[in-house]
Amino acid sequence: MVWSTSCVSEMARSTSCVSPATVFLEFWKRRRATLAYDWDLIDWEEEEEEIRPQFEAKYSKKERMNPISGKPEPYQAFTDKYSRLVVSASGIFFMILVVIAAVFGIVIYRVITISTFAAFGWALIRNNSQVATTGTAVCINFCMIMLLNVLYEKVAILLTNLEQPRTESEWENSFTLKMFLFQFVNLNSSTFYIAFFLGRFTGRPGAYLRLINRWKLEECHPSGCLIDLCLQMGIIMVLKQTWNNFMELGYPLIQNWWTRRRLRREHGQKAKDGFPQWERDYNLQPMNVYGLFDEYLEMILQFGFTTIFVAAFPLAPLLALLNNIIEIRLDAYKFVTQWRRPLPSQAKDIGIWYGILEGIGILSVITNAFVIAVTSDFIPRLVYAYKYGPCAGQGRAGERCMMGYVNASLSVFRVADFEKKSESTTNGSEMFGDAVKFCRYRDYREPPVSADPYSYTLQFWHVLAARLAFIIVFEHLVFAIKTLIAYLIPDLPKDLRDRMRREKYLIQEMMYEAELERLQKEKNERKRRKERNGHHKEWP
Repeated sequence: MVWSTSCVSEMARSTSCVSPATVFLEFWKRRRATLAYDWDLIDWEEEEEEIRPQFEAKYSKKERMNPISGKPEPYQAFTDKYSRLVVSASGIFFMILVVIAAVFGIVIYRVITISTFAAFGWALIRNNSQVATTGTAVCINFCMIMLLNVLYEKVAILLTNLEQPRTESEWENSFTLKMFLFQFVNLNSSTFYIAFFLGRFTGRPGAYLRLINRWKLEECHPSGCLIDLCLQMGIIMVLKQTWNNFMELGYPLIQNWWTRRRLRREHGQKAKDGFPQWERDYNLQPMNVYGLFDEYLEMILQFGFTTIFVAAFPLAPLLALLNNIIEIRLDAYKFVTQWRRPLPSQAKDIGIWYGILEGIGILSVITNAFVIAVTSDFIPRLVYAYKYGPCAGQGRAGERCMMGYVNASLSVFRVADFEKKSESTTNGSEMFGDAVKFCRYRDYREPPVSADPYSYTLQFWHVLAARLAFIIVFEHLVFAIKTLIAYLIPDLPKDLRDRMRREKYLIQEMMYEAELERLQKEKNERKRRKERNGHHKEWP
């Protein structure tokens, strides 16, 4: 049951990418409701926010009446607002093109390097040129990701200020969305390239597509593109989590060490012990100007990394769990010993971040459907077992049904049809005894002796149709499961709902008793007043 076992594992991994993500979001809503109730924020609504000083200074000359407060306030014209939004969206699109250009640079590096490594003098590198190329390209890609992240923060601030948001919450939401888009595209662009584009446009033997008519475009590993994708995700995830943990703890440690060193030079060796506690706390590092923004962004990106391509890298959730266990303690140490005490503020939920999590959950369904259908061998094996294998037309599948699959997945190529740049220096007679006239390559194409040589076979179109059908069925099935899970898991826990109903009941009872007491007092007061009036009438 070789083929069926692999198919089941692919489907299990694909389903596991969606169900836990949906369950996580649904249980987070329950947890959020519990926290909001415990902190008495269930019915809390933010008061009317103050207008940002920058907005007020920019548009103070034009005012209109606020429909809520009835007071005049600065007004931004419709044309001005949406022209700024168009410019901001153009800036976002340009930065995404910068990321694509960086990925294209990595592609060029991979194309040139794999040819260099294939002709390397060291046998270890020469025999593992594919892995060596992928490994070095991933490390270079990681360095580019970290450098571009610094640029993206400055660009996001510039574009957000250009939009002139009216309130602080609007500014924060706009800045959050831009930073997420920039860093998400920056982190996952190369991964999307490997998953869906690597090896798809290289051509075929005798008609390879070449870069500047010299270097052949890179192909997937002989075992499939999933190996390259798994290596890419593993290296990026481990390096990024290690770097984030170092920067979160190592940077404040170095800064605080330098501050202590400066204080010892200025006030002597025992100066710190003589400072009061509040002054020692003040000498710690101030909290990030964006508060917990970086913490949220790191968790959201990690959530996307562990769900979008989990079918290709099932270890991602385990690595994320181990990282979060370590980071909980690092964050606790950082907040208690390295940072000043943050200023608290009320909030009933995580704001725009929850909508981003929902969007990542939807995207993960689509990407995993394409990974299984396009990147893996799940669909070609399925088509061969039921259409072209020994069990074709019998409605059953098993280990015997996959006999001949490898041969059916390889096409025949005539060596004499090689282009001049790909011609071999030998004809293979020293190894096989006779000159090699034909070779095999992975594709579904007609043999060179057919009426239409090297054109796609009928099996290719069957596989393509099956892939498209699988994507449609899989997405609708998983979205149905997501909807069902969201429906079955209530947003409020039963005990919390009962407590809220009990509280509402007690409040109604208290209001009823208070109203009854008020009416009783009014009745007694009217009765006393009536008695006094009756007594005055009897006075002579």
